Amino acid sequence: MRILLIHQYFLEKTDGGGSRFNEMTKNWASLGGEITVLAGMVDYATGKKRDRYKGKYIFKDDRYYTNVNVIRSNVSETYNSGFLGRLWGYFSFVFSSIYAGLFVAKGKYDVIVVTSPPLFVGITAVILSLFKKAPIVFEVRDLWPESAIDTGVLKNKLIIKMAYWFENYIYKKSKLINVLTPAFKAKLIEKGVPKEKIIFVPNAADFTLAEQLKNDNFDAISFKKELGLEGKFVITYVGAHGVANHLIQLVDVAERLQDTQVIFQLIGYGPEKENLIEVTKKRNLSNIIFKDSVPKKEVFKYILSSDMGMSVLKKVDTFKTIYSNKTFDYMSCKIPVLMLIDGISKELVEQAKCGIFAEPENTDYIVNKVIEMMQYKDLSVLGENGYAYAKENFDRTKLASYYYKRLETIKEK
Repeated sequence: MRILLIHQYFLEKTDGGGSRFNEMTKNWASLGGEITVLAGMVDYATGKKRDRYKGKYIFKDDRYYTNVNVIRSNVSETYNSGFLGRLWGYFSFVFSSIYAGLFVAKGKYDVIVVTSPPLFVGITAVILSLFKKAPIVFEVRDLWPESAIDTGVLKNKLIIKMAYWFENYIYKKSKLINVLTPAFKAKLIEKGVPKEKIIFVPNAADFTLAEQLKNDNFDAISFKKELGLEGKFVITYVGAHGVANHLIQLVDVAERLQDTQVIFQLIGYGPEKENLIEVTKKRNLSNIIFKDSVPKKEVFKYILSSDMGMSVLKKVDTFKTIYSNKTFDYMSCKIPVLMLIDGISKELVEQAKCGIFAEPENTDYIVNKVIEMMQYKDLSVLGENGYAYAKENFDRTKLASYYYKRLETIKEK
């Protein structure tokens, strides 16, 4: 089966952060798929192009993995320069990816999979679907435009109205819609999407990297000592440092816990990172550490040598409908989760019995819960619970296989 995937944020092999479709495409290829990915060129940490893309409108990476070809197309370097710059970043990719899809990703495809946000990648999918006569499968990784509105990123009423119109249009044009959480499914049904059109393939836990490190005799205790964190209660956050994550709440909590053994370790990048570092310096805090994004295998070393993993988002209603993908990495590493996201993420931790929920942006509440976890007698039990629950419900290989089979049904029709 020939699959064309449109994913503006498809990662480089060496990038840290979420890697849902990097792993998904590898699994699809192992099942016999031939995958071409249309992706963006910008390094989203800096908003700039990497050196090898400079001066290029299209860049072909012919064998990203076996049977996975990646075609990177232009994204404006205004991406991180305010709302209008971000908007142009979205639309510059729309234009360049349409060109790449028509003139570089030649030939016929059995299905076009497009993953959002941003919602505007759906424009590329619709146009390429017409020319290539291939059905669209649309994936909702985040409720957009709601999340952009709730976080204050999207304020223009005309653009909001257009975004809602196009959202409805792309849902109608798609043969299948994949959602990453049960709450997304309920929300789409409320919007009038037929439930038989919706499938559920959530983010997944990556067990292979943790197991590989274990087989390589990785020593978490020694690694923690190398980091200078021996004897500390380390809570690690891995992910974006953006408006939606509202990580300033962790700085507030760290300030309250200065006289304890707690260390907050924040790994990743994003437009808010420099400001967070500056605020931390001004408050003279030594118990919050910022680290650059690192490749996935390296990230797992930090997770495995931590006492807890943390998932964090801004306190808005839209985020009550999402799972944080890093939660599954913490579960696969058998470490407990400190969950600062309400709604279904809170329910996940409670159902799996793998950690504790603290109300986001409530400094007193979070401080008390952290102290409670420091005094918890056996954190390893919570870690084992999370691992078992993820193994049963969120195994990456099983989910990729199910997704592939559903794509095959579209091909057959």
